[in-house]
Amino acid sequence: MPFLAILQHDLRTLVASWLVRLWLAASALLTLILTLSHWNDFSTPVLIASLLFPYLVFPWFLVVMVLGVGPVSATRAESLADGILSRPVTRYEYLLASWSSRVVLVLGAYLLVLLPTIALLVLANRPAAGDAVTAYGVLGALGATALVMIFQVSLAFLLGTVLQKPLLAVVVLIFIWYPINGVLSVFSLEEFSPISLNQALPTLLRQPWREVEEGSQQTATDEELAALSRQAAHFLKVLSGVPEQPVEQKPTFFDHAEYADFSLARVLLGYGIPTLAAVGLATLCFCCRDL
Repeated sequence: MPFLAILQHDLRTLVASWLVRLWLAASALLTLILTLSHWNDFSTPVLIASLLFPYLVFPWFLVVMVLGVGPVSATRAESLADGILSRPVTRYEYLLASWSSRVVLVLGAYLLVLLPTIALLVLANRPAAGDAVTAYGVLGALGATALVMIFQVSLAFLLGTVLQKPLLAVVVLIFIWYPINGVLSVFSLEEFSPISLNQALPTLLRQPWREVEEGSQQTATDEELAALSRQAAHFLKVLSGVPEQPVEQKPTFFDHAEYADFSLARVLLGYGIPTLAAVGLATLCFCCRDL
């Protein structure tokens, strides 16, 4: 089938690129550093949430969006037109195959790094492993993070299709993504803001499949939230080159992270519907364009 042929070809091309190889190596190294740095002082839910921080907030969304803007750019217009006009390949088959290849690659690299690490954290006998996570919470956290990454690929795919210039699309995405996330995080909208979703992950990781008693759900303690806040602030300061001041820090990133009413269904709808809309608009725009 043309769809599978394009999917396999794009996957081979992407896996062979240096961007993907360096991203995979860097994400594995950063995950290892975060795990070893907080092995003794973070509980399991907070440590897993801190490992998902680079995928939800910064910096890996940049790589995900760069991978998503390229398939229908102006630089590939001539070869793309030849392939579509001279072979039995429809436009939507090419577009959906290219989008699927990037989704498969992004999720594959993400799960390849996170699954072994989370399994190690859950099974290991750590000094700070007193707060357990549930299977439902782990699957929900991994699934919610994966859905956010799919949404990032789809949003980049849409802007790459509309603007047809990868560099311009990436710049526009950066200037749109962070301000909107910052505004939405003020209102603690975890179903729309990855920053708020990252704040809510410790609560999700403790949730059972079904509530047995009212008030039985565990919530993150102030000490854990303060520790995760310090880790997030330190991570951003190291990346920006700002020296850390030797003063007592207050928990800012998780200051008001009270997500006792967290709903995974709202998160799935909040990111799933925009993802479908972005893919649909990209397909419509590409099918209406002259090749």
